[in-house]
Amino acid sequence: MSDADAGDERGGRPCPMCETPMYKRHCKYVCPSHGVVYDCADTFW
Repeated sequence: MSDADAGDERGGRPCPMCETPMYKRHCKYVCPSHGVVYDCADTFW
């Protein structure tokens, strides 16, 4: 199964810590180095 089939989208917002493009998974943005950085519960998003 490819990343696209798994529901991952890369190339979205850059990680605020390392500037690497993050993956969007459901309601979360995930940095490959730092893990979940943002999710839909973040009020400042």
